[in-house]
Amino acid sequence: MFDKGDEMKNVFLITITCCVIGLVSGCSEKRLTEHVDQSDPSAPVEELDQKSFEAAISNGVVLVDFWAPWCGPCRMQGPIVEKIAKEVQDFAKVAKLDVDRSPKVARKFGIRSIPTLIIFKDGQPTKRFVGLTKSQDLLSAIEAAR
Repeated sequence: MFDKGDEMKNVFLITITCCVIGLVSGCSEKRLTEHVDQSDPSAPVEELDQKSFEAAISNGVVLVDFWAPWCGPCRMQGPIVEKIAKEVQDFAKVAKLDVDRSPKVARKFGIRSIPTLIIFKDGQPTKRFVGLTKSQDLLSAIEAAR
């Protein structure tokens, strides 16, 4: 299979690709941030930081979207995460964590590419998705974690 060096090369290439997509699309960081901030206010997606993270994942099923405002694929994942939040709000929580603002949490969970989505059950990670992920895959994993 792959050795550790191949894995690191792939992670590096994915990260560079995300950056290039953002640059090629002509989006500045300010414009990307403005786009993200205009999310649907009725979507129950909690924004986490280093202080609130542990408490937020400690009980029940929680989907956490590890993202950054400059990341093109993260911006595409955002509406999917908001849709899921509405669908699962009766039995699971959905949250997002900006990896640039909370690097210690990102390091703790080995986040090397974004978007990365992790489903936690009572504080323990149960499933991880790296890259743009379909809503049905996320919903199935949340259901399995219940």
